Amino acid sequence: MRKIILLCSLAVLGIVSTGIAQNSKAKKSQITTKNTGAKIEFASETIDYGTIENNSDGNREFKFTNTGKTPLVISNATGSCGCTVPTWPKEAIAPGESAAIKVHYDTKRTGAFNKSITLVSNAVNVPTKILHIKGNVNAPKEAVN
Repeated sequence: MRKIILLCSLAVLGIVSTGIAQNSKAKKSQITTKNTGAKIEFASETIDYGTIENNSDGNREFKFTNTGKTPLVISNATGSCGCTVPTWPKEAIAPGESAAIKVHYDTKRTGAFNKSITLVSNAVNVPTKILHIKGNVNAPKEAVN
């Protein structure tokens, strides 16, 4: 009877220690990935257009750098409405390299605006990043006859 109890105890101990070792490896893998993956760092996360004239240039850029150790890939960028159109680099951004997310706001829309652009990437620090644009578009000037 003692042999059976001893044998069962050793079996349970072996299963528990294997589970702990696997859990430790998984945590170590997560820590390593966060330290070695792609990282996206923006010069500014908000662009203020200020007060601009109706139908003026609505193009701006969010400049960023991959500060990680692996290539950065932006898989998608979407504006919060049809008046905000982002374009992004489709090729991978190498570690240490910089690029830009270009944004076009439709300046034919009069009044204050506050819009967002949502990026999806393989960055380990922020896989989903929200950028903002804001400003005010003056009403069109009346034609003088």
